[in-house]
Amino acid sequence: MKFTLNWLKDHLDTDATLDEITEALTDLGLEVEEVVNPEDTLGVFTVGFVQSAEKHPDADRLRVCQVETDQGMKQIICGAPNARAGIKVVVAHPGAYIPGIDTTIQVGKIRGVESHGMMCSERELEISDEHDGIIELAEDAPTGARYIDTIETDPMVEIAITPNRPDALGVAGIARDLAARGLGTLKIPPVETIPGAYESPISVSLAPEVAEKNCPVFYGRHIRGVKNGPSPKWLQERLIAIGLRPISALVDITNYVTYDRGRPLHVFDADKVHGNIHVRSATEGETILALDGKEYTLEPGMTVIADDEGAEGIGGVMGGEVSGCTEATVNVFVEAAFFDPDRTAATGRILKINSDARYRFDRGVDPASCAWGIELATRLILDLCGGEPSEVVSAGEIPDFRGTYPLDTARVISLVGMEIPHDTQLVTLRDLGFEVAEGDPIMVTAPSWRPDVMGSADLVEEVARIASLTKLKGAPLPKVAGIAKPVLTPMQTRLRTTRRTLAALGYNECVTYSFIEAEHAALFGGGGQDVRLENPISSEMSHMRPSLLPGLLTAAARNQARGFADLALFEVGQVFDGGEPGEEQIHAAGLLTGHTAPRNAKGTRRAVDLYDAKADAEAALAAIGAPVGRLMPLRTAPAWFHPGRSAVLGLGPKNPLAVFGELHPKVLKALDVKGPAVAFTLMVQNVPYPKVKSPTRPALDLHDLQAVERDFAFVVDADVEADRLLRAAKGADKALIADVALFDVFEGAQAEAQMGAGKKSLAIAVRLQPTEATLTDKDIEAVGTKVIAAVQKATGGTLRG
Repeated sequence: MKFTLNWLKDHLDTDATLDEITEALTDLGLEVEEVVNPEDTLGVFTVGFVQSAEKHPDADRLRVCQVETDQGMKQIICGAPNARAGIKVVVAHPGAYIPGIDTTIQVGKIRGVESHGMMCSERELEISDEHDGIIELAEDAPTGARYIDTIETDPMVEIAITPNRPDALGVAGIARDLAARGLGTLKIPPVETIPGAYESPISVSLAPEVAEKNCPVFYGRHIRGVKNGPSPKWLQERLIAIGLRPISALVDITNYVTYDRGRPLHVFDADKVHGNIHVRSATEGETILALDGKEYTLEPGMTVIADDEGAEGIGGVMGGEVSGCTEATVNVFVEAAFFDPDRTAATGRILKINSDARYRFDRGVDPASCAWGIELATRLILDLCGGEPSEVVSAGEIPDFRGTYPLDTARVISLVGMEIPHDTQLVTLRDLGFEVAEGDPIMVTAPSWRPDVMGSADLVEEVARIASLTKLKGAPLPKVAGIAKPVLTPMQTRLRTTRRTLAALGYNECVTYSFIEAEHAALFGGGGQDVRLENPISSEMSHMRPSLLPGLLTAAARNQARGFADLALFEVGQVFDGGEPGEEQIHAAGLLTGHTAPRNAKGTRRAVDLYDAKADAEAALAAIGAPVGRLMPLRTAPAWFHPGRSAVLGLGPKNPLAVFGELHPKVLKALDVKGPAVAFTLMVQNVPYPKVKSPTRPALDLHDLQAVERDFAFVVDADVEADRLLRAAKGADKALIADVALFDVFEGAQAEAQMGAGKKSLAIAVRLQPTEATLTDKDIEAVGTKVIAAVQKATGGTLRG
């Protein structure tokens, strides 16, 4: 939103400086993005007096002028038709930057004659588009003075408007905020009601399908005998100052009211309107040539303003070219309506039209402004273009979206943390246009131009905003006796521990979008309609993620494309199997690609494998209290893992805690990730909480008696998991067997040649730890017998000879 300082002062009687105003605006939530002060660009130009102007010896259209300046007499070559002796001009000395032509003036020769500067036109100084000659100043302009000091300047201010402040899209609304802050007195002049001289030849009507919501009210007025042409200089200057191009008086009036009061308008050439005005929904395939010169194909549901022959405007977005005003226009029909923000925003997005009207209707125009907006437009047209107005015609009723909410002034003080007196709070709200009914409780009604106020909390925000949160002073928290209670929930503590553990293992944390494209979701068991977004921010973010791995793999692909192949990435976040509450889970996932170490002379570099993923998954599970020693490996890994090179770790088949392994080659190819790549996913919510909470690790268990280790090699079927054998061996004697470890696997063609087809050998080390007496050979043999029997029963394996 752009406006000028003088424009603001039309609505705000203030002595505040520009710096004070801009500082207050940002503090009020209307962040100042840019201030363009003419002094910054025009301060280098000075007033000069042309003593003489002689014809250039080698050019008929050039004059060699002797100009008296602040730096003495200067010779300047000028080709302007009005360059002559005896006039006061604007001089640019060598080194001055000319904004209108993007040039820095230097001493130069023109047709062999030196020129020491330039005499400027209005377009060269970006004052206007006038370029027929150089600027001629008043005779009493002091020679040598700064040009900026001889004219009235009007700085331009641009502010960023948040979507909840449509009232600040008009200069009057900005003035209201500043007046409430105390920077002046609000002086928005009342709008007079202009009586009609005749009955409007054009009537208006609303179709039932739009009257309920899309366009509940429409005002119009016919004005005959207008004279369209250039708008007056003051109006053109205001529009130019905010970056708008003056077109004609009628069009400039609508732009002026849009920026001055936040009230979009449209003016039809009444002689080009066929019959009456109807507001309805567009029909399938209906087209319209808009004011931007482009033809748009409308969709059913879009609101159009039509006459008896077809669409003449897109409601709330843009008018039509066919009924647009020109210099030949003599009869007009002025429109002021209210269009639904949601419908207007959707129409604008589909048609890819951005206009000042749409920008305001998207955020919510004051519905009450339909009535006074038509009167304000009428007054400006009569004053600038003449004519005679008809009676106002309308259809529908002005909707009342205002809400009334209680205000607890003591609660405001408590929430804001500032001592804002009771009366000050009420005055603040009244200054902002709220209606305040004192009582118990105090009831406050929002003004029609504040659709964002939807509860008591918004009233607190308004009071705090005007009081200025910059005045908040820090204060120590009250002392609390005793020990502070934990502020993290058990799940939050668990997730923090998971993050710290994975980071300590060398992983880098990623935070990716919860939205992924349908093709990626389908690779990981998702992509259905139940997780599809109705209004995705892009086509590549159309579905809620069913797994964290797509985001990690996409990040890995980007890094690999930039030359980083050895990666360790992890993420902790939610995954979704539906769109309803409760259909989400918290997972932690890790991804390893490339090799375990850089190339080195000792040959310790190797490709990552599934055992790296298993080890890291078990370390993270152990850190959050999972009984890692009791986890069962299951061959039920999902399809995006490599079959035979992946597994699920769980407390039984119905309670999986983790899945790990190599990723399927088709998944890596689809996501453009170069292998090797292994990954794991932890189902953090499935990990049971320990019954006894211990803040420290258990004490180190030391033994006085010597441990004994014995090796066994078993011949088993090739499809027997090593874990099944290890569990059987460890359970053979729980009192003496402290640990069982696999140290050799002999399989393949050579093994089958020795042991038979479909066989392999698994060698294990069994560690025995006595606690009461040193083990004898008889004791050790007894345990060995138990191990052999347990393994044979569990796996069918036999002791290898």
